[in-house]
Amino acid sequence: MLKQIKGYVIHTTDYQDSSRILNVLTEDGIVAIISKGCKNVKSSLRLVSQKLIYGEFVIYYKEKGMSTLKEGTIINEFSNIKKDLTKFSYFSYITELTSQVVKQNNNKKIFDLFNSTVLKIESGLNPKVMTNILELKLLDFLGVPLNLNECVKCGSRKDIVTIDPDEGGLICKNCYTNEIIYDMKVIKMLRNYSLVEIKSITELKISDELIEFINRIISMYYDRYTGIYIHSKKFLEKIDNLNLK
Repeated sequence: MLKQIKGYVIHTTDYQDSSRILNVLTEDGIVAIISKGCKNVKSSLRLVSQKLIYGEFVIYYKEKGMSTLKEGTIINEFSNIKKDLTKFSYFSYITELTSQVVKQNNNKKIFDLFNSTVLKIESGLNPKVMTNILELKLLDFLGVPLNLNECVKCGSRKDIVTIDPDEGGLICKNCYTNEIIYDMKVIKMLRNYSLVEIKSITELKISDELIEFINRIISMYYDRYTGIYIHSKKFLEKIDNLNLK
């Protein structure tokens, strides 16, 4: 049956001489689609069958098995992101991360969070901050949210002195041993990240130092608690290191 979907081409695989298999991230999950003849120069499917475009696809849908692309239209090719190596690196990373999360929890809200984040990066907002906000929100769908409400050791909401990604969240004065002391601005901003609606963000006024502290905490927490390995993360870290020099 014919079906119309909207989504991101998150992965492509060459198939035979002139075709490609597309993995398209939609609000209903990841759909595998064969785009026949799309590698031919004159193919009407050529442009819409490229990785990291957002498009509208008309497909011969198969619930079990691979669907076939009939026609497609590019909604957004993200020209601002793709002409900037740093932005593109973050785009690649959050695309891979989101696809991993969807495989574990196919919740429609995940697509909306991802789509909103990409659009904000395309509009010019700081890609590291937007990525960290998305990362923090995706933890809920992985079942391992960072505890930003109470001490992870005793449950107290009073006298919070720091946050420890290895422990999983906040540490109070009575439970503190030798954890790194982070400024309370870090904790406050992390809470803001977790509560803010991505679609509502219009500007970001955060110091570079604060951004780096938050990025480090979230990265350490992901390594400790999610078990997710993202191939593009290493390249992203190299780009970040070059930008910091």
